[in-house]
Amino acid sequence: MGEAAIRTIVEAIHSSPTQAVVYLSGGASLALGWLMSVPGASNTLLEAVVPYSRVSMVQLLGRVPSQHCSQAMAKEMALLAYNRALKLSKPGYPVLGVGFTGSLATSRPKRGDHRFFLSMRASNRIWESSVTLTKNLRSREEEDKVSSCALIQAMAKACQVSGTLDSGLTESEVPYESETQFTEEQELEQLINGHLTCKIYPFSGEAHGSDEDRKIILPGSFNPLHEGHLKLLEVALRVCGGGYPCFEISAINADKPPLSVAQIKDRVKQFEAVVFGWQERQL
Repeated sequence: MGEAAIRTIVEAIHSSPTQAVVYLSGGASLALGWLMSVPGASNTLLEAVVPYSRVSMVQLLGRVPSQHCSQAMAKEMALLAYNRALKLSKPGYPVLGVGFTGSLATSRPKRGDHRFFLSMRASNRIWESSVTLTKNLRSREEEDKVSSCALIQAMAKACQVSGTLDSGLTESEVPYESETQFTEEQELEQLINGHLTCKIYPFSGEAHGSDEDRKIILPGSFNPLHEGHLKLLEVALRVCGGGYPCFEISAINADKPPLSVAQIKDRVKQFEAVVFGWQERQL
């Protein structure tokens, strides 16, 4: 777990277009220091929250958890972080929600295992990992470093960055890892069910979105999309002095039945040809 190797992989993460929100509890604290101490951290890290106390975790989740250290908890934290990243990220950039929860060595003996759980949520997949550490083998600081290396390695994989860190795990400490991919239809079902705050369809011709921090959003049913919508957004851009143009389809409407997956897909298709022509008109 050499510092040079850690720095190299963190630099690669910062060079990727992915922007992340990180929620940690119970360990992996060194990972935040590594991410923030290497130049370029603002390219990656949108927000980091450490809900360490019971009250802080309850406020983050909006409920009282039955168990603080579990794979389900890490998964829920990652989903919350992902939804937060959707709101904070620059337009068109891929985002990542990171959830970590651990039960590591402490000042008093523990009856249960020393273990940690990781979850990484991206738009179309989720990576999960859990490790049970050998008791009394390491200090708290050493266990934190092991879990921090695991978190950085998982982020690198999610950011499609090559490179491997030696986490310091023994042969008996085998990580349990899984990856679940989602189809577009499954993502939209998650949106309709309230698990996702939005699904982004980037139609910009730019490789990784825009550096514009401000989004100019035109909401509507777009049934159908017409020239009046495009004119409205043109005027809004002029009034606001520029920004990144976005159209928002409301899948859930207080006055109307929710849209079906098929209806959402049909309405999104309208933008594929129209928006490219509209963007060329703005040049």
